[in-house]
Amino acid sequence: MRVREAMIEDAAVIAEVHLASWKTTYPGIIDQEYIDELRVEDGAARWVTRLTEKTAIILVAEDESGVFGFAAGGGIVHPVDGYEGELAAIYLLASHQRKGAGAALTRRMASELRRQGFRNMVVWVLRENPACGFYQRMGGVQVAEQPIEIGGQTLPEVAFGWPDLGVLCPGEK
Repeated sequence: MRVREAMIEDAAVIAEVHLASWKTTYPGIIDQEYIDELRVEDGAARWVTRLTEKTAIILVAEDESGVFGFAAGGGIVHPVDGYEGELAAIYLLASHQRKGAGAALTRRMASELRRQGFRNMVVWVLRENPACGFYQRMGGVQVAEQPIEIGGQTLPEVAFGWPDLGVLCPGEK
């Protein structure tokens, strides 16, 4: 497995991973009708735009089978006092979860954020998402909570924060 910077050519597969991950993660959390209406084509167009604009750090995880995960981040979009960087998205195909790729993507994002001068980072996640435990195991602590509207539903979202990115980048100065 390797983690690398995403290229425009990765937009379609990022959208496929994103949608597949939603379909395995969010049933019972987000309204199923909303999930069923999501389309890869719409997501691919958004990822082409994001990759073209180069305003975010976008990473992919791949192995011999191809890209199976991604992460996106940069400056904080959803403010939390005392935090400046954000892991805005991280998704893996279910078949590649619990094998170290999520940790590798999170650490690489932390490293890239540090390289850009950020000292800390948050990630927002639906409170009922099983990934909350992953962020806690990675050293994130809950630092905020807010409602978010998805498909006409208001859901609780929590932020996990790392006040010092150095904990995710041991050995880096």
